[in-house]
Amino acid sequence: MNVKDTKALAKSPINLFVVEDDDIDFANIIRCLKRRNINNKVIRASDGQQALDMLDAGDVEWPFIILLDIQMPRLTGIEMLAKLRNHAHYANAVVFVFTTSEDEKDIEASYQSGIAGYFLKDYSGDDFFRLADLLKHYWQIVHLPERGS
Repeated sequence: MNVKDTKALAKSPINLFVVEDDDIDFANIIRCLKRRNINNKVIRASDGQQALDMLDAGDVEWPFIILLDIQMPRLTGIEMLAKLRNHAHYANAVVFVFTTSEDEKDIEASYQSGIAGYFLKDYSGDDFFRLADLLKHYWQIVHLPERGS
């Protein structure tokens, strides 16, 4: 990839792939993004297995950032991260964990899997809006790696 291609990729709209099993939590995420005028495309999977299946099927267009819950049925966020990091095409995907789990084991396992950040769900305060602001600014300035081949 040459410099010109890299600049074009950096200016591409970044999709937000939300892996969240709870409908109310997902609705809160969407509501917060709208309040912050974040209009990036949002794609949802309801658990880790569905997320991996969607990635394999090409349902999530690159470039994207993953917002991942930990506590989900079928395939947890931690299990999904392990499989994602071993996948040739998605090993370098940017993942932020957004969960209710304060378990130190979950935090440690997430960071060992190369996440960009670990955030606790709290819709009652400003922290959730700060997370939305962080994502908005992050994808405006970050240079994402090229998707694996």
